[in-house]
Amino acid sequence: MKVATILSVIAAILLAVTTWYFYQSTSSAQKERDDLRNSQEELLTRVSNLEQEKAAIADRLEAQIASLSTEKEKELDRLRSTYDTLVTDLKSEIEQGQITITKMADWLSVSMIDKILFASGEADLTPEGLKVLERVGNVLKNTENKVVRVEGHTDNVPISPALTKKFATNWELSTARATNVARFLQEKAGIASERLEAVGLSEYHPVSTNNTAKGRALNRRIEIALLPNLREQPATAK
Repeated sequence: MKVATILSVIAAILLAVTTWYFYQSTSSAQKERDDLRNSQEELLTRVSNLEQEKAAIADRLEAQIASLSTEKEKELDRLRSTYDTLVTDLKSEIEQGQITITKMADWLSVSMIDKILFASGEADLTPEGLKVLERVGNVLKNTENKVVRVEGHTDNVPISPALTKKFATNWELSTARATNVARFLQEKAGIASERLEAVGLSEYHPVSTNNTAKGRALNRRIEIALLPNLREQPATAK
């Protein structure tokens, strides 16, 4: 009788332990399943949010590209209009070979041989040069978002001894000429000073040979370039 009782107790304990273990195992498995389900739902939510964010970014980029493209077309139209106006206003000088106007993509250049602006070996603008430059300045001052870069160029003939006290080399002569043209465009034509650049390039950027008088005449020039103003490019949208 005692043995049977003990066996019954042991059986009850084993049943209780087995039941508890099964319950714990079932609860643990259920918890793991619940945790996995919650993790999956969180991941799906994050993926959905990322997809929405990606779509919003794509929409903003598309709108920005379209805006930039439209503005670029307007800028190119304005540049073409500036080119056409200069060609019309300077027709006589262009036909005489004194001025060359070049336009490529988003930049424009007005190249003037030195004799139309200066006396030989001098940096002061002549009365005739002032008139020509005024016509150029009146067109360029109406341009938008452009740098006006004035470049002075010479041939490779050294400065004569009589002029070396004023201009030691072609560097000084080309720089003085470019500076005087830039000052005129600022003070007389009304072009904003922050848009202007003046640089002397001496004899080192020829457009023709220096072995002939005609070639040297072409190399002695002032170039006024209308360039994109990179300092004022629109900021990228975030």
